[in-house]
Amino acid sequence: MNWKLTDRARMVSAAENNARFFTETIEVETLSPLAFFEAGHSHYSEHRFFWQNADKTVKLVGLGQAAVLTAKDNRFESISLQWRTLCNELIKEEKDMDPVLFGGFSFDPQTRQDIEWNAFPAAYFTVPLFQLKIERGKTYVSINYVTEELQAAADFEALRHERDRLIHIAQVEEFTLSAKPDVVKQTELETDRYMNAVEQVTSQIKEQVAEKVVIARKIKLTFEEEFQKAAALYAISNEQSASYHFGLQIGKEMFFGATPERLVEITDGQAYSACVAGSIERGKTAQEDQALGERLLRDKKNREEHQYVVDMITEVFSEFCTSLQVSKTPKLLKVRDIQHLFTPVEGELAKDMDIFRLVEALHPTPALGGVPRNKALEIIREEEQMDRGFYAGPIGWTDAAGNGEFAVAIRSGLLIDKDAYLYAGGGIVEDSTPTEEYAETWVKFRPVLRALGGRLHE
Repeated sequence: MNWKLTDRARMVSAAENNARFFTETIEVETLSPLAFFEAGHSHYSEHRFFWQNADKTVKLVGLGQAAVLTAKDNRFESISLQWRTLCNELIKEEKDMDPVLFGGFSFDPQTRQDIEWNAFPAAYFTVPLFQLKIERGKTYVSINYVTEELQAAADFEALRHERDRLIHIAQVEEFTLSAKPDVVKQTELETDRYMNAVEQVTSQIKEQVAEKVVIARKIKLTFEEEFQKAAALYAISNEQSASYHFGLQIGKEMFFGATPERLVEITDGQAYSACVAGSIERGKTAQEDQALGERLLRDKKNREEHQYVVDMITEVFSEFCTSLQVSKTPKLLKVRDIQHLFTPVEGELAKDMDIFRLVEALHPTPALGGVPRNKALEIIREEEQMDRGFYAGPIGWTDAAGNGEFAVAIRSGLLIDKDAYLYAGGGIVEDSTPTEEYAETWVKFRPVLRALGGRLHE
C-alpha cells in the first residue's frame, strides 16, 4: 500500500512545547543515494534533498518532511534556537543515528526579491521524514517523526512500512535517468547592467570606498520539457567529481550545484574551513596546467584576493576556537574547469558554540561578498541589482550531536519547470576590467551549463 504521511497526520512546528521527536535507524545493504532520492518521487517529489561531500565520505538524502524550520529576522540565531528546542524533545536509542537538519540561507535577504526565488525564504531547513546516510562505508535509513500525539505507535508502524517500501524500490526497481531535454533557448540576462556594475565598482575601489566587491550575474536556459531532478544531480556530480554536491527541492523548484568551497565543518568538536579565492583556467596539457597554476600562485591580484579570505576566516576562528592551525602559504585546488588558491584552517571549537554561530560569522566571506564586508554588501545591493537567492549562500546540514558541514553554494543553478537559472560572479578589485570579469564568469558557468546541456562560451 502506498502511504503518505500528510494523508494521515499533521506536521507540527518545532516550536510547539508539547511536540515529541522520535527517530529510529536501521542499517541496510548498500543503496544508491540517487536511487533512494528517486524512490521518493511519487510521494515526496516536492520535499527532497541530496548532499555528498567532496571526498564522498558522507552522503545524505532526505525524503518528506518531519519538521520545517524557517526564519527571516535574526535568521541564524532563530534556526539554531528552533533546532535546539526540537532536539531537546528527541527520543532515540543509542544505536540510532542522530537526525539531520538540512537546508540553507539566502545570500542577502535585504536584496530585492526576484520571482524565481519565491519558494525560498531567507532561511529554510527541514528534518526529513526518511533519512538516508552513508558514512564510513555503511548505509543507514532513519525515520524521523515529530508529533503532538501521546499515542504515536500506529503512525510509527505505518512509517516503518513506508520506509521498507522506499528501500525496496531503491534496491530492486530499475533506476532510470531521463535523457537531457533539448535546450531551446539560452539567454544572457541584463549583461549590459553587469558590465556597467563592474565598471562602477572598479571606480569606487579606486576611490578607496572598498577594497574588493564581488559582482555576479545570471543566465537562463529554457528546455523543451522539464528536466528530471535526479538526472540533474547525476550530471553535475559527474561534471565536478571532487566537489560538494547538493540539491534542495522545495515544491517544483530545486536549487542544486557542485561547489569546491567548504564554509565550515564540525566533527566531534573540531572545526574546519577552507579559504578558496583567486582563480585561473585549467590548461589544455599537463605542462600548460602546471604553468597556469604557478602563475596563479605568483599573481599579485589573486594572492591579495585570497589573503582577504584567509585573514577574515582566521579572525573568526580565533574568536570561536580555543586553538588554531592555518597554513602559511596557499595550495592549488584543481577542479575540471578552474583552479583556485586554497588554504585550510582548523581549530578546536569553544564550548557553547554551534555550527550556526560559525556560519553567521563567516558569511559572506570576502570570496563571495567583499572587503570590508558591510560596505561591500551595500555596493552589491546598489550595483548588482539581482536577487542571488540561495546562490553564494551557506547550504548544508547539522545533526542532533552538533556535527555538520556547510558549503558555499556556488557553481549552482535553480531548476523551475522547463527553465533553469545559472549564477556566477567574481571579485572586483582596483585593476579589474569588465571584459576580463565577464570572461571569468563564463568559466564558472561551465560546470552547470555542461551538466544541463547548455552552450559553452569559448
